[in-house]
Amino acid sequence: STISKDSLKTSLLQLECHFTWALLKEDVGLEALEETILDHIKFVVEYNIRDYNILSYVCHLKNSNEEALRNLRKAEEAIQKHHPGEIARRSLVTWGNYAWVYYHMQRYEEAQTYVSKVENSCKKLSCTAHGKIQLPEIYAEQGWALLRFGRNYYERAKHCFENALQSDPNDRDFNAGYATVMYRLEDCAERYGDERTPCLEALRRAVELNPEDTTIKALLALKLQRLKQDEEGERYIEEGLQKTPDFPVFLRHAAIFYRKKGKVNKAVEILKKALALTPNSVVLHHQLGLCYRFKINQLKKSRYASEEEVENLIQLAIFHFKTVIDKKPVFFTAYSDLANAYALGKRYEEAEEIFQEVLQRNDLPSEDKQDIYFNYGNFQHSHMKSELKAIKYYIECLKIKKYSNARKRCSEAVETLLKQKIDSGLGDATDIGTLALVHNLNGKKQEAIECYKNAIALDPSNEEYQNALAELQLPT
Repeated sequence: STISKDSLKTSLLQLECHFTWALLKEDVGLEALEETILDHIKFVVEYNIRDYNILSYVCHLKNSNEEALRNLRKAEEAIQKHHPGEIARRSLVTWGNYAWVYYHMQRYEEAQTYVSKVENSCKKLSCTAHGKIQLPEIYAEQGWALLRFGRNYYERAKHCFENALQSDPNDRDFNAGYATVMYRLEDCAERYGDERTPCLEALRRAVELNPEDTTIKALLALKLQRLKQDEEGERYIEEGLQKTPDFPVFLRHAAIFYRKKGKVNKAVEILKKALALTPNSVVLHHQLGLCYRFKINQLKKSRYASEEEVENLIQLAIFHFKTVIDKKPVFFTAYSDLANAYALGKRYEEAEEIFQEVLQRNDLPSEDKQDIYFNYGNFQHSHMKSELKAIKYYIECLKIKKYSNARKRCSEAVETLLKQKIDSGLGDATDIGTLALVHNLNGKKQEAIECYKNAIALDPSNEEYQNALAELQLPT
């Protein structure tokens, strides 16, 4: 063809669309993401354009470019319906995606046509700076797309919504996106020990601008619950149950609220309703599994629990956690949930298999790995009754330097185990040497030096301890 592939590629890279936003398929379960978007399309009509755009990209990632084109046509229909007066401005992302899909299908003429459509519209709209398209709604669409790809993308999503808000600080959608990403960043901070980001103000502002949005209200309720302001939070949840009783996204947050409040039967009831509406939702399966686990632990504490009831709940928990990892293999925390459910049912080989399977994955992020080592250590200690192995896996967690909640808990668990042994007089040089290693991994140099000296006193010929001590005593 007359079009040079290289100059086409250069123009394609200038476009603002899903293909240029560095959204990597290894960070999501494609099947689960596709289900999520299809569910959203069914229940939230006003964002269909955005949903069809990202769906087209997901189809491309699954190697079905024809399907991608079909979804882009649906996006175009939605644009004509919702924005008949601003077709060009609202079509830039869709046209960009078209250009890329055609390029991947080696239909270069058609790709070039869409590149030209975008370039000509941008000239008329004067919306570019340094060759990059800068429109607030495109920043927002990028922000929402990044949110769908998981926690590695939240910082970037936050910047997108900040950029969008600069042009229009009162836009409901931009504020909702900003509040959502701030909430999720704080969620991650809780779990992985990152910097805390205050999200309360952003949530209140988004609710104020759009009181009809029950999803944002539910996030505000969950945030208030964390701040021990349950009563105000519960008002928003009850209001949402009245306003949008059949909206699965809201129902999921409402269920989390009640589970954390300890009203687990109410949470289960809500989740079952949501699951009837969107049977393939991974998050709903995961939440149900967590509810059943909560109930199992409650029953195990009570004297009146029947074996049968407990066994039945264990089967349910296993079923739901298994569904999660089948549908979304990168949902890493669910592996520990599943393994622990097997362990509760005394199915230890299956538990062991799940732990091994996930620990052998090479795409496991370090903070998830720490979390799994913590759970594996607990499994070895409480179910397999092996203190030695528990200590070994807690230490594996500590060898990963990243600070996280799981790392902190491993550190506490392994110190408790070792100190109990040592204080009761049952500890030998190995235990003291191991405690020295723990202190060293935690950067407690003085404590490590003391322990190594004590270990050497008991086992003078141990070269490992002598070398470790010498290294610690080197002048820094």
